[in-house]
Amino acid sequence: MIQKQIGRWAIMAVAVPLAAAGARRLSHTLEARRGPSGVSRLLSRGADLIRPQRAKRRRRRFW
Repeated sequence: MIQKQIGRWAIMAVAVPLAAAGARRLSHTLEARRGPSGVSRLLSRGADLIRPQRAKRRRRRFW
């Protein structure tokens, strides 16, 4: 029972943030090479859904 809880914690603490970071990085790489596209926006939006706190910190307002 404790092993399942440790496994769940490891997934939530390690795997999910890594997946969000990977999706965000892939999105930025695709946009840099080919320009904005539906796939890059989908990757960014997916990363924002997984880690919304990270998305709020990255947005900059210029006013």
